[in-house]
Amino acid sequence: MKATVVDLRYKMNDVLKALDRNEKVTVFYRGKEKGVLVPSTPKKHLKITDHPFFGMSSQDTDKAVLDELNDLRKPRYDDI
Repeated sequence: MKATVVDLRYKMNDVLKALDRNEKVTVFYRGKEKGVLVPSTPKKHLKITDHPFFGMSSQDTDKAVLDELNDLRKPRYDDI
């Protein structure tokens, strides 16, 4: 799809629909190509049963729930 800057402003819904159809959107400004909008890769939907916290209550552990959650979140907090 080809779109101008004005199209991005007034017809953004059409641009988003084109991206939903996995089309690339070429953006023009004053008749010259300025960039290309590329659809993102689809996110992988995981089942809830694949999460490590699912079924935790069936395990025999003496750890508190908050301790278990902190262990699951630890890699995310260590990145900061």
